[in-house]
Amino acid sequence: MMQVAEIVVDVPTMQTNRPWTYLIPKSLINILVPGMRVVVPFGNSNRQIQGFVVTVHESTETAQLKPVISVIELNPVLTPELIQLGNELANRNFVFMVSMYQAMLPNVMRAKYSKQLRLNQPDALKQPEVQAMFADRDLVDFNAGDVDMALLPALKAYQQQGVLDVVYQVDNRAKVKLVRMITPLLSTNEYDQLRHALRATAKKQARLLTYLMKLGSNPQSTTQFEKQAGVTANDIKVAAQKGWVEIEEVEAYRIPKLVEPIKQTTPLTLNSEQQDAYDQIVAAVNGQTNHVFLLEGVTGSGKTEIYLQVIAQVLSQNRTALMLVPEITLTPQMVHRVKGRFGSMVAVMHSGLSDGERYDEWRRVKRHEAQVVIGARSAVFAPLDNIGIIIVDEEHESSYKQEENPRYHARDVAILRAKYHNAVVVLGSATPSLESRARAQRNRYTLLRLTHRALANPLPTSEVVDMRDVIKQGGDDIFSDQLLKKIGDRIDRNEQSVLMLNRRGYANFLMCRQCGFVPMCPNCDLAMTVHQDTKRLECHICGANQPIPNECPMCGSDRIRPYGTGTQKVEEQLQIRFPNARIIRMDVDTTRKKGATDRLLTQFGQKKADILVGTQMIAKGLDFPDVTLVGILNADTTLNLPDFRASERTFQLITQVSGRAGRADKKGEVVIQTYNPQHYAIALAKQQDYERFFSKEMQIRHTWRYAPYYYSVQIKISHQFENQVAKAAYQLVEWLRNKIADDTIIFGPAPTTVRRMKNRYYYQILIKFKHDTGLEKALTELMADAQNLSKDGIQLAIDREPVSLI
Repeated sequence: MMQVAEIVVDVPTMQTNRPWTYLIPKSLINILVPGMRVVVPFGNSNRQIQGFVVTVHESTETAQLKPVISVIELNPVLTPELIQLGNELANRNFVFMVSMYQAMLPNVMRAKYSKQLRLNQPDALKQPEVQAMFADRDLVDFNAGDVDMALLPALKAYQQQGVLDVVYQVDNRAKVKLVRMITPLLSTNEYDQLRHALRATAKKQARLLTYLMKLGSNPQSTTQFEKQAGVTANDIKVAAQKGWVEIEEVEAYRIPKLVEPIKQTTPLTLNSEQQDAYDQIVAAVNGQTNHVFLLEGVTGSGKTEIYLQVIAQVLSQNRTALMLVPEITLTPQMVHRVKGRFGSMVAVMHSGLSDGERYDEWRRVKRHEAQVVIGARSAVFAPLDNIGIIIVDEEHESSYKQEENPRYHARDVAILRAKYHNAVVVLGSATPSLESRARAQRNRYTLLRLTHRALANPLPTSEVVDMRDVIKQGGDDIFSDQLLKKIGDRIDRNEQSVLMLNRRGYANFLMCRQCGFVPMCPNCDLAMTVHQDTKRLECHICGANQPIPNECPMCGSDRIRPYGTGTQKVEEQLQIRFPNARIIRMDVDTTRKKGATDRLLTQFGQKKADILVGTQMIAKGLDFPDVTLVGILNADTTLNLPDFRASERTFQLITQVSGRAGRADKKGEVVIQTYNPQHYAIALAKQQDYERFFSKEMQIRHTWRYAPYYYSVQIKISHQFENQVAKAAYQLVEWLRNKIADDTIIFGPAPTTVRRMKNRYYYQILIKFKHDTGLEKALTELMADAQNLSKDGIQLAIDREPVSLI
């Protein structure tokens, strides 16, 4: 009997989408365990690739097995739970197992491969240029740019003769940060004696010894030592040679830094509604029963304080906690609150960190040095053991859904992980998704409601402004007189305003008033957005950009003008109207740089600005006591999208951003500017009446057979030629009709809302169903066929429960 390992290899194809059996060599017996990353030979060429060990067992049939070459780390990177979870998610979401495993790890732990030429027969090399390549080496790099293209025919011939081989190397990009540290080796008295024995001219050594006397026995980095002692690296080297200090390289974590220092906080007294919710959640935590709670609380109702106190209870039981926020905009303020309560026990995981910071935070969790994880979508895979609570804040947010492969919804993953750990899940929101609220109605989740704000202050009063009337009366299409007056009042009273327009850039598009020409993206069927700060037109899908023309490229007229409004234009117009106002703009363009989100929010929190202008990234989670006015400049931005969730998203967005006003002891006001004041989503958002909205929207969903009454799957097909993708889409629909149940509904195929993106044409098919095992089998079969389609240039994606149909 020999030890063998079942290994999922880093080759994302249907043919390889299973564990492969490898022999464990004697040197790795009792070392190799499930969850480890290894290097294995694969295919006829035995090229080296990365693999994940999923099981280890004994076998008698080992004669034909290839051996594992080496391990990448000595410790497993995936826990048994994550291995099982990866398999389940791969099957459910029609993705490859290896893709799912890689999504669970920091970016630097995804393998990078390099090619090398290996010389087998040095004497057989006859061509001088090839001989010069190898010189006295047996291996040379064979990646792009490493080899003269003119030598490729000769190299190919030598390879066919067996003189050369192409070999692949697995490069481990997960690097530990090392810091050179100085440790004093002598006592204060000994340093003093040495200092007095120095010559009068040895001033640098005297300065160094004086600093060592002050330092005591505490280690210090060489960088800090040089700066504070006023010495050079060579001076330190001499000190080490004399036996005064020891220099060694030690591992150091790259800890994410916040602009403002963390202030320690203590638990607040809960009101009766908060206490009741806390008691029910803690009872489930104490009983270690798997349970899902939906915490529906109006904005400012104190959901976060409940989260923190539940986490404290979990930690007291030596269990761990995971808290998800929907996007990194929310992270700085939430990190301050969580770290303020739990300090160094907290690890932060989100895409705004550098690769090194994410890797180090992941290692802190893996080593059990952090017991609380807070982060965005991918943090749901944090390698926590013994989880007691998983909190999904703003659970309704669409950003919890991964839109690219591997497609998964963090809320669903959280529930699966909690089931494994017998843990509790808390889904929190002022405006829960209809799916979650429907599950609570059917008692699959326990509904907990907070109907009042935690400080007993009232919800802000809201006013809806019909922009049709404003424009009829010759008014501005950006700001109504009511909103401008209220902004001016806030500036006079030294209070703050938040203005939201969910469209970045300066203007929506450019158009010639003479001939009607609109500059379109060369790669996408989309008008290019005007960016006045960079003086360029930009496509927000593919990133293509070009200078803003001074005259029409079609007719030569100078009557080419920007149309529509983005956050840049709002900022510009505000500065004209309020020249002394301090304005901060937050959108994708201003928050690209690392730490920009935290810096801008800190400035606003320190009252270094009177007005915060932004897209939907400012709609949630922000808690500033002096914000007493919220203005929603165009409440219809999401309402008119061709998506069945458009009304739900509009209601949620208006309700959430309205909740930023009046969160402390000052009364809040909201101005909602709209061209559809009669629409139920806007009228009910004005009243913050979630219950009536839920009832109304559920009736519509039932009539049109959408979620949560029906499950859905979206299939997207693309090709560089439209006739090809249309043909494939229609053939696919015909094939599906013979596989599905009678009550399953197929819509399409039809072009997507933006027909062409990045020079590919897209068609979509929407399938709605109740229960259909035939469909599940057909989709699995379709996933396998996708590779054959790709040979013809057709790309296919299957998305279960899509959050957007655009």
